[in-house]
Amino acid sequence: MKSLQTMMTAFVAAAILASCSKSDNDNTPTPDNPGNYILTVTPAASQSVADYLLTAGSLESGKISTAGNGIEQDGTYRYYVTHNNKFFSMLYGQGNPGAVTAYDIQGGKLNKLTNFQTETVQAFEPVNDDLLLFKISRNQTSPLSSWYKVNTNSLLITAEGTTNTLQLTGNGELAHFSWLKQVGDKVYAPYFTIKDRTFATAYPDSAWIAVFNYADMSVEKIIKSDRSSFIGRYFRDGLALTETGDLYGFSSSVASDGEAINSTKPSAIVKIDTEREEFDPSYFFNFEEASGGMNITDWLYLGNNTFMVLATTKEEKGAYADGKHVGIVNVTDKSFKTVNGVPEAAAIESVTYNNYTPKDGNTAYLGLNMADGTTWVYKIDAGAATATRGLQVEGGRLTAIQYLP
Repeated sequence: MKSLQTMMTAFVAAAILASCSKSDNDNTPTPDNPGNYILTVTPAASQSVADYLLTAGSLESGKISTAGNGIEQDGTYRYYVTHNNKFFSMLYGQGNPGAVTAYDIQGGKLNKLTNFQTETVQAFEPVNDDLLLFKISRNQTSPLSSWYKVNTNSLLITAEGTTNTLQLTGNGELAHFSWLKQVGDKVYAPYFTIKDRTFATAYPDSAWIAVFNYADMSVEKIIKSDRSSFIGRYFRDGLALTETGDLYGFSSSVASDGEAINSTKPSAIVKIDTEREEFDPSYFFNFEEASGGMNITDWLYLGNNTFMVLATTKEEKGAYADGKHVGIVNVTDKSFKTVNGVPEAAAIESVTYNNYTPKDGNTAYLGLNMADGTTWVYKIDAGAATATRGLQVEGGRLTAIQYLP
């Protein structure tokens, strides 16, 4: 692992190159649809190729293409986050260090700010002006999981440290964070426990959250509930903080013994009392019951206690299965509505899990890659529970939809 000083030196060098060299920006093809929406697209008819970054002025109509357009990423597995008016493209290095590229938007075009390397991480979250990154251990003989704070103003790593995720659990298994969430000056880290890289567990029917003091990343408390399985899923954000300060979490109930799902709990939504730092014993939303047997695989908070959820049927359920059924959930009245206008699951090849909402309480934009080879952005109207087909993407498969002002 690189020392902080070495990594900061690499950051500075990369930033200087990015600001002094014209080749990076001058050779960037002009997108055919300039705008402030960013769409990441994996080219069609290709294996193990890098995403292209395209821009668009609207998600509700028109057409964009990878043909002769966009910015090609280096490396195949990428994940994305926007924060502090910047778009970050991070390479999953399969255990090796991965490149991180930062952009802003100027005149409807992506403008590269810097390119640097960090360790490959499995969870990340905007916190204050930082990105908090976690590289999580899956080896009991090396149980230290590393964290990094990247300041999004200076684009430098400003702090780093480790957490012993074997000691965290106290049950002989490793804590594996499903995601991270800022709550005031704390970071809530929901986790599942695993024996090793197989992700098998002997504790499928509990949910845990580690509460970190963000200032020094010390663990202040572990909170636990036995009413659901773990919160979130691998690489899926299972916590959402509402504008009124309420914190909700979903459980897919997909814990495994290494061969099959062994959780006996239903897919559900729970609430966390952030003042007492405990699961709220008065709240439990049995999603499986409300939806007629489905389980949540991902969600997007739209505002006003309303979520767009992706779900699988009982037959489709799996530890890594992404739902192709779209619904609307209100966590206040514990209601569920199926979204009309979404194509049948059999007609969908894949659904993007990194989607966009203006957080108006009603609107989401969802990417659907169809089995017939076409790719579309759908506008979701939560109030009407309808989906309308919008922007078409040609030449590839959508992997993320983001927006920068």
